[in-house]
Amino acid sequence: MTSAPTAATRTVVLLGSPVSHSLSPAFQNAAFAAAGVDGVYVALRCDSDGLPGLLRGIARAGGAGNVTVPHKAAAAQVVERASPAVRRTGACNTFWLEDGAVCGDNTDVAGFAAAARSLLGGEPRGARVLVVGAGGAARAALCALEDAGADSVTVLNRTRARAESLVDEFRGGKTALDSAASPGELARERFDLVVNATSLGLGSGDPLPLASDGPVRVGAALDLVYSPAETPWVRALRAGGIPAADGLEMLLRQGAAAFERWWGVPAPLEAMRAALPRREGAG
Repeated sequence: MTSAPTAATRTVVLLGSPVSHSLSPAFQNAAFAAAGVDGVYVALRCDSDGLPGLLRGIARAGGAGNVTVPHKAAAAQVVERASPAVRRTGACNTFWLEDGAVCGDNTDVAGFAAAARSLLGGEPRGARVLVVGAGGAARAALCALEDAGADSVTVLNRTRARAESLVDEFRGGKTALDSAASPGELARERFDLVVNATSLGLGSGDPLPLASDGPVRVGAALDLVYSPAETPWVRALRAGGIPAADGLEMLLRQGAAAFERWWGVPAPLEAMRAALPRREGAG
């Protein structure tokens, strides 16, 4: 948006709890200004009881938005027309109105795919991948990795039953899937890519999702958590000479995909990137 809001300005929201820390308003409003679209992006804290009415009401009023934790699974049940990514992951993070129906997508899948390509310099086709975690972020990663033609994916989760359940849901494609409950089970195995799909790294006292000098050999690592100075895991891996990136690129790329769902025009990616926090020495 290039001028002050008017009665015609489209409201685009982020729904979740908490939302006060989110970087989405900064880079989405920069994108709206760069693209010259008449919209404003705001973060709204909401609880689970308020989500269905708020999401549908905003969409039917001509608005649109994103959904973040802890409401992505619930949002998948609220939207009336779900994309294949929503159906595969059971999660929705983007919504809008189209042809009278409240539509939903999970742009985390596209965001992960783009972030992995950026880190690896190409698609992870034929790669051996280790995904740490078995929640919603892991589901998005598995979708993207299968679509990209990864050779195999092992899901590592301290509760083996959750890892096995996730593997069973996705079994049947061309990507070989397996599960593990501890890094010790994977001693001396080498993975082209290791993904942290847990929340470890959000808290200052969190342990690393996987020891940088542990039994698993890591070719490259993508941490889906992000922080202003990069996560401790990313810094530890880079100190050991391992290519690594945190979740800021995924955040940016899923936001760009969401922008394109809302407005039907290409996202101004560089304007969005320029609105993110600058990092000294980050490669």
